[in-house]
Amino acid sequence: MRDYFIAIAGNIGAGKSTLTGMLARNLGWQPFYEANDENPYLEDFYRDMRRWSFQSQAFFLSKRLEHHRQLVDYPGSVVQDRTVYEDAEVFARNLHRRDEMTARDYQTYRSLYGAICQFLPPPDLVIYLQASVDTLLRHIARRGRDFEQTIQRQYVADLNGLYDEWIDGWTASPVLRVDMNRYDFQHDDADFQMILAGVDHHLGFSPRRAQGQPD
Repeated sequence: MRDYFIAIAGNIGAGKSTLTGMLARNLGWQPFYEANDENPYLEDFYRDMRRWSFQSQAFFLSKRLEHHRQLVDYPGSVVQDRTVYEDAEVFARNLHRRDEMTARDYQTYRSLYGAICQFLPPPDLVIYLQASVDTLLRHIARRGRDFEQTIQRQYVADLNGLYDEWIDGWTASPVLRVDMNRYDFQHDDADFQMILAGVDHHLGFSPRRAQGQPD
């Protein structure tokens, strides 16, 4: 079997890190996690988005590009928690639309993103964890990160709209959509097995013992 690269995409609180770990353990692959805890601007960003948006997004972009290059070069199959594409096509775009990132900063960011991303090979499969705003807010409250508790409902809703726009236009690799309003893969093994069946289907693994696939 050749090496594979799966990317987990989804809004804040969708369950990306959890699914990354579960897939990595089940398949024996290497996980690459989002660098939230390393971002020195994140708490400042949530307090004052306009002041810190460029710095925070630039940090995430640099880390995501670093991880993308590492996982492409990794001698084995990998699972990535959030992609470099989401940073630009969802989060930075949303900040610019909300006037939380200046036009000058946004143009600089997009130029950097565009120049580098054209050299990065896309994942073999994107798993998109799609959830309603209510579901996301419940997940955010449940995990209890202090700096996330002030996130506004409209901010999450705006991100959701941009996520759907981005994934609807994504053509570089197959997309497996998982409706997080219906599926609870963390606590229901049957739901997790359906995700594995979807991975099997898209990547051509041997069939697993699972009934059906997520929509």
